[in-house]
Amino acid sequence: MDSTPAAWANADAYLADLLVGHDPELEAALAAQRDAGLPAIEVAPVSGKLLNLIARISGARRVLEIGTLGGYSTIWLARAVGPEGRVVTVEAEADNAAVARASIDAAGVGDRVDIRIGRGADVLPTLVGGFDLVFIDADKESNTIYLDWAAKLGHSGTVVVLDNIGREGEIVRADSTDPKVVGTRDGLRMLGEDSRFDATALQTVGVKGWDGVALAVVV
Repeated sequence: MDSTPAAWANADAYLADLLVGHDPELEAALAAQRDAGLPAIEVAPVSGKLLNLIARISGARRVLEIGTLGGYSTIWLARAVGPEGRVVTVEAEADNAAVARASIDAAGVGDRVDIRIGRGADVLPTLVGGFDLVFIDADKESNTIYLDWAAKLGHSGTVVVLDNIGREGEIVRADSTDPKVVGTRDGLRMLGEDSRFDATALQTVGVKGWDGVALAVVV
């Protein structure tokens, strides 16, 4: 079989069907997001399950998410922290936050989720630290700002997940003027050079195309 975007998507769908399965609450959240006209840029089902597993494996009880969108990944994380856990999620757009709030509540985890509305650079300084896991999936141009705050608001052992690092392979282009690529390269460089982090990254292919994720721990 040729390695093509169609083949990647088919394999992703197979894995999601096999390992994630049918989930009414998550599917309803996606439907609400589509109905509201939000962009289809949420994490793939297998990636949502990966976030859930990372949170559970690390024993995270306080999670910070930067970039809520329609609440799909938020639900995955809120399920992972359990009834006594909490997720603080930051969303720049009030309309997005309203869609997310309704879906999160409908999924039965609303009491675990605190949605803060505003730009990350403005909201993050107002938060109380001690987060066990930080998931960054917002504007790529601000990746270094978000990583800096992940370290400040975390502790030794905090897990940091930085999404969308592949950029269809454009990250190798030092001459790129695409702000998303530049922001991604800056974030990766920070993870490699900043002594507060120990990190790696994986490029991935799947239903979202050629992408990737960086995984780090606060030292």
